[in-house]
Amino acid sequence: MTRRYIHYEAAFEDYVRSRGWPYVPVLEQRRVIFSGARVKSFDLMVYPPTQLKWLVDVKGRKFPYDLMGGKRFWENWVTRADLDGLSRWEAAFGDGFSGVFVFAYWLTTPATAQPTVQVHKYKEQYYSFFWVSVRAYAAVARGRSTKWDTLSLPAKAFRKLAKPLDEI
Repeated sequence: MTRRYIHYEAAFEDYVRSRGWPYVPVLEQRRVIFSGARVKSFDLMVYPPTQLKWLVDVKGRKFPYDLMGGKRFWENWVTRADLDGLSRWEAAFGDGFSGVFVFAYWLTTPATAQPTVQVHKYKEQYYSFFWVSVRAYAAVARGRSTKWDTLSLPAKAFRKLAKPLDEI
């Protein structure tokens, strides 16, 4: 089950439900072990109206993100464990499944600065959702923080690779 106390994940689940896409939430308490190592779970298995089924890891970010008085757009960092885990799940499920990061952007500015034309309202908040395959992300990712073991894409590369969910 998704962690409904995390508003980004709950908003994404609401979005999927509103589109009528079948999905299966993943119980995080039931972690699977691959070759003796714990592997980070994904959040949902989603059946969008595409040929591939998605193994989704939701990444919640503010849009824009306030950083010491400045604004940053297109935050898209993930941990190395996120990337490795989703890649391993994709390999385990095999053909017909794609590991996907869904960036759930909580829109914190007026409508004139939104990343997509359509936004999704959930509990009086507004969100935009973008997806990128784990393979595409891995091909371009670069180190962001060694302390936190995180990776990210340059904003230009992310905007090229990530697709708005409202265009499916």
